[in-house]
Amino acid sequence: MHPTWPSADAWQQALRTLITDPAELLELLGLPSTLADAGADGEFRLQVPRSFAARMEPGNRQDPLLLQVLPQQQERVSVAGFGADPLAERVSNPRQGLIHKYRDRVLLIASGGCAINCRYCFRRHFPYQQNQLGPEQWQQVLDYIQTHTELREAILSGGDPLVTPDSRLSRMIEQLATIDHLQRIRIHSRLPIVIPERVTHALVTALAATRLQPVIVLHCNHANEVNDEVRAAIARLRSAGITVLNQAVLLRGINDSVAAQQQLSETLFSSGVLPYYLFVLDPVAGAAHFDVPDAEAQQLVGELQARLPGYLVPRLAREIPGQPSKTLLMPRRPR
Repeated sequence: MHPTWPSADAWQQALRTLITDPAELLELLGLPSTLADAGADGEFRLQVPRSFAARMEPGNRQDPLLLQVLPQQQERVSVAGFGADPLAERVSNPRQGLIHKYRDRVLLIASGGCAINCRYCFRRHFPYQQNQLGPEQWQQVLDYIQTHTELREAILSGGDPLVTPDSRLSRMIEQLATIDHLQRIRIHSRLPIVIPERVTHALVTALAATRLQPVIVLHCNHANEVNDEVRAAIARLRSAGITVLNQAVLLRGINDSVAAQQQLSETLFSSGVLPYYLFVLDPVAGAAHFDVPDAEAQQLVGELQARLPGYLVPRLAREIPGQPSKTLLMPRRPR
């Protein structure tokens, strides 16, 4: 079956009509405007696509999708250990727009923009203005990768790299593919979930045509985020042989139950996505109210193991600054 492709500019139209006013979002859901704390926005304002908002349950102030995006008063509470640079990325930033933390892979800030402002985002305070990739900076990035022959994988991140137009993304991928020691191109994106029209023919063609092995890592935290349009977008990626994985963040009050995690894994896999990582919260300022203690997370994943086959259980992990890889947290057997 041939995939049905969205129009080339449908995703850009969705970006132009994002909901940015908490009162508008709450009115759409039939909820009181007092639920949002406009003062919690600061520079990290509410931002959510209308198609994602349409998946929220009207009248439910605890909707797991709503809680991911709605500014809350708790964001203004200062909590010890929660800061602006929780992963110490600024000391691993040798070139503008480039982060090199792990030996064989390098992360590129393809864009500082996003389609959705998730309240727990670990880069909500990141200095994107100082990491823009203009032509000169991009050439410096290519030169850096060329001279670091230990690198095997280039990761496009952000922000969200898929807010970048297809023409520019295609050029970036083509230029990275000229570096002989690179083997893989990985894109971390929330757009195929929140604006599934972003999976265009041009994007899939660029990924299918490169000699680099393409991997898309989605960011989906709850099964309710996956609808028919998202499934169709994933099918378009998979039809071109692109590996599709998912990483989620464990969030208090959103997906911190065995039932929610089981449903997420099963929904993803039935849609053609393999669960990859489940991260405990990075300690970013403004997000402490989402935190789930490690011991509780380990117990939860231990219980998940008892319900699911191993390939449906994501690896529970934490990122610790200065470590050579993600730190896996071992699940605890159910009591």
